[in-house]
Amino acid sequence: MLSRSLFGVKAAANTRLFSRSASAVTTLQTSSPAPTFPRSAFIRSLANPYATAPALAKAFVHIRIRLAHSTAYSMDQAAPTSAAKRKQPPSSNGLDRPSKQPRPSQNTEEEVENDDSNNKPYTNGFATPATDAPNGHTSPNLMIEDANDDEGDDIVLPTGTADTAEWQATIEKVVRNVVSIHFCQTCAFDTDSAISSEATGFVVDAERGYILTNRHVVGAGPFWGYCIFDNHEETDVYPVYRDPVHDFGILRFDPKKIKYMPLAALELRPDQAKVGVEIRVVGNDAGEKLSILSGVISRLDRNAPEYGEGYSDFNTNYIQAAAAASGGSSGSPVVNIDGYAVALQAGGRADGAATDYFLPLDRPLRALQCIREGKHVDRGTIQTQWVIKAFDECRRLGLSAQWESEVRAKFPKETGMLVAEVVLPKGPGHEKLEEGDVLVKVNGGLLTQFARLDGVLDSSVDGKVQLLVQRGGQDVEVEIEVGDLHAITPDRFVMVAGAAFHDLSYQQARLYAVTLKDAGVYCCEASGSFRFEGSSSGWLVQSVDQKPTPDLDTFVAVMKTVPDRSRVVVTYKHLRDMHTLNTSIMLVDRHWHKQMRMAVRNDASGLWDFTDIADAIAPIAPVARKANFISMAGAQHPQAVDIIRSFVRISASMPIKLDGFPKARKIGFGLVIDAEKGLVVVSRAIVPYDMCDITVTIADSIIVDGKVVFMHPLQNYAIVQYDPKLVQAPVKSAKLATEPIKQGEQTIFFGFNQNLRPVVAKTAVTDITTVAIPASASTPRYRAVNLDAITVDTSLSSQCGSGVLVAEDGTVQALWLTYLGERTGGHSKDVEYHLGFATPALLPVINEVKSGGRPDLRILNLETQTVQMSQCRIMGVSEAWIERIEREDPERHQLFMVRKIDAGNSSNLQEGDIILTLNDHLITRVSHLDLMYTNPLLHAVVVRKSEEVRVQVPTVPTSELETDRVVVFCGAVLHRPHHAVRQQISKVHSDIYVSARMGGSPAYMYGLAPTNFILAVNAVPTTDLESFLREVNKIPDNTYFRLKVMTFDNVPWVATMKKCEHYFPTVEFVKDAGQREGWRRVMYEDGKVRKGVGEVNGVADEGGAGEG
Repeated sequence: MLSRSLFGVKAAANTRLFSRSASAVTTLQTSSPAPTFPRSAFIRSLANPYATAPALAKAFVHIRIRLAHSTAYSMDQAAPTSAAKRKQPPSSNGLDRPSKQPRPSQNTEEEVENDDSNNKPYTNGFATPATDAPNGHTSPNLMIEDANDDEGDDIVLPTGTADTAEWQATIEKVVRNVVSIHFCQTCAFDTDSAISSEATGFVVDAERGYILTNRHVVGAGPFWGYCIFDNHEETDVYPVYRDPVHDFGILRFDPKKIKYMPLAALELRPDQAKVGVEIRVVGNDAGEKLSILSGVISRLDRNAPEYGEGYSDFNTNYIQAAAAASGGSSGSPVVNIDGYAVALQAGGRADGAATDYFLPLDRPLRALQCIREGKHVDRGTIQTQWVIKAFDECRRLGLSAQWESEVRAKFPKETGMLVAEVVLPKGPGHEKLEEGDVLVKVNGGLLTQFARLDGVLDSSVDGKVQLLVQRGGQDVEVEIEVGDLHAITPDRFVMVAGAAFHDLSYQQARLYAVTLKDAGVYCCEASGSFRFEGSSSGWLVQSVDQKPTPDLDTFVAVMKTVPDRSRVVVTYKHLRDMHTLNTSIMLVDRHWHKQMRMAVRNDASGLWDFTDIADAIAPIAPVARKANFISMAGAQHPQAVDIIRSFVRISASMPIKLDGFPKARKIGFGLVIDAEKGLVVVSRAIVPYDMCDITVTIADSIIVDGKVVFMHPLQNYAIVQYDPKLVQAPVKSAKLATEPIKQGEQTIFFGFNQNLRPVVAKTAVTDITTVAIPASASTPRYRAVNLDAITVDTSLSSQCGSGVLVAEDGTVQALWLTYLGERTGGHSKDVEYHLGFATPALLPVINEVKSGGRPDLRILNLETQTVQMSQCRIMGVSEAWIERIEREDPERHQLFMVRKIDAGNSSNLQEGDIILTLNDHLITRVSHLDLMYTNPLLHAVVVRKSEEVRVQVPTVPTSELETDRVVVFCGAVLHRPHHAVRQQISKVHSDIYVSARMGGSPAYMYGLAPTNFILAVNAVPTTDLESFLREVNKIPDNTYFRLKVMTFDNVPWVATMKKCEHYFPTVEFVKDAGQREGWRRVMYEDGKVRKGVGEVNGVADEGGAGEG
């Protein structure tokens, strides 16, 4: 079974990933370092023509000794276990932050491309396994080296007999031409995800600066990268050509940038690839070593390997050899003993079999010659995929003995013929060719090889070809028009409403056997308004706002007419299921993403040129609507179930991931607390912060916009507001109980299940206890602390994330809320808890909000835990205090101990203190702590180290805890450390906290990971965002700079990064009540504020979170 690892696609078991980005391909082992030999000493010995035999023998003995000590190699990391089409963002595999030391691991891929496209994190250009870095992200890579080896980089040699002196001389010449390519595919496009990765290439034209590598390295979309030569000189590289089908691409560099070594090129000799030829694969291994692997060509007629979904080569044969190439070897030259490149490394098996697949160089050589001559590389197609089938299979398909005899006579070494595998509907070959047709002749000549077929088609673009095929034993002659392969390979895309679109590519259409004509516009990044359920890619949008969108131009024309904040009907299909037409209603976001932008590939510059093609249309003023709530006629308690008129559905969409929140969209229900003012209370697991779009749906009928009015810093609720004038429905303000519900009390549970349907059940309160929502170690985010939680005796409570506990007369006794908890280690799932929250604690805040105020609460910046009397007695609480507690609170014989003090808190309390009183009030319940909200200073009596101590405790204004300024720089989302960070860390290292980063960005490429703190820029201390912006705006574009960084676990390191304003401009968001969205944005270009509105491209990844 064949399966591919590239772009995160699931593969079969017992396999190994070869892609560089799949892991840290550091040469790690179980007991001793990998077999290495100092490159400089090794080359000096071999390069010296007068080297004595003993000297050479000594060198090889050293190699053999190192090989003898070698055990197992761990080349790659575990493959994804879900059959996702696109590459998934990196995920944290554990609750704790692992150490920075990489560890060996196993993989589960069978046949993969030797690329770096599994979207694993990188540090300074090198891969580090997500499981071995803080928060599942990168940290500085650690290589295991010989402590006494200080003579430069090492050459990793394959185990086995040492190479001859002739081979070593060849390798010495070849290695100078091999480069390590570090690159970003800056956004999702066609089959490619946004990734940061590493691969190999080699110089094929030293004068013009051309490098040959794989197409899956160059990618179909925007590319940004650089290469490092053997002497560690570095230069930028730009795409010159990527083949529409075959797995090769050509990069350009400036030869003048290489100053310290003579440049040379490898000559391409596809004619010297023959069965039995001994070869070497010279490639990149983890960016620090040169890997030289030996093998022997065993086949020349293998079909192109299929890697599953995503990009795969086709319509070419592949060369097979036993070389066991490792990760990062994509684009490596396959050389013979004469030093000629005879093939291009592309893929291989990863199930333990030492089998690799190389691309023949016929077509790369032709493309290189065209580019050298300044000619366009013509590529023809009849939109038909062919495969090589052996003669016995061809006979079963109907190949006649006569034709077999003629073919064998003319091509005595051939063992098969080309057979049609996929004929695209409505393509040039449709209704002329059929699957299973055996190709006999092209333009009157017998033909059995892909290279000749490619040659005929490439020379016949916009012309016709004559084909003779055998179909069930009958000759069939057809004349087919040859199309332009480049014309059906997208070279532009549009970004609108937070998503990206382009025409369907031949690559995708061929994979799923669908037509290219009027198939719909392909959504390559399903985010923003077009965040479809189930997958982030593979969607074909069929219509928007009841208007067909068969192609990109039509789609752009339709979207130009849709006003901001409109709700339109969208129909779409997935490539995996073209039978099903899905329908959704979409809120068009043209305020967070104001501009519609077109990106067009520019092969002259190697960049993609961006143009604003349409401004947003102002939203249409909403009008009032009428509606009625459903009735629940079968309910036994009509006054209680009438609470349905106090519930509205809340949908929150977050344009940027902040504060460690894992989702980009959440849906739940809120309780209307004031129908006249349109005030609704809702869980902060649904509305996590105020940079969001809130949609309020009343009676499942009326849709209006909402805005955040208040967010409680501790108690997991927010208050949002909608315009009640737009709602003509019998919405009822919920009546909230003023007395707390008791344990054992009968009540009615009313909630909404996973299907968003109301459910009701008579139940009883089983417990009311102080709980602590577990912290998420890998990604600190908002959680409720110091909480009295209610549990009830009904299974519905675990099924419903929103609801109430209501008395028979309709009085709401408690809210039923969703609490966001920790992230599990095994599957990186976010745990949610469903618990009750008594309504009396809401009343002070709600009453102030109802009166038009904005509560500015003050809190004790600490986390507590309950201690029972037995513990209190041991910790020094006197018998007099214990008797007072039992007397004054017979239901709760407990006190609170300070478990954790937030970082940066100047409180006089200490961890381990047991709180007795605050302002002379005995503290035995969480509700007793509410007096902190209005007092800037509290007088506390605590037991500290068995002694009773009186201290003054200042409270902290909560206005300082919410994020009010965000900077997106080089793809990293930066803001002040939010409250959850301060709760979990002992020291706040700076006010510049990395909350998220975007795939394919410099932040991702150079390992600036979420939960890092930035301390300085180019050795200039930057304590806050203002000083950070001042320093980074001094840095010219495409220039390296240094960041002093501190990890969450107090490990300092220095990141070197290169600025990339073309794809990742600097954008600042500042909270501004004068703006409709509540935020103002500023875009910087060349260090200055740019006129216009900044756009943020890409989907942020906050360290393992999935999409909402």
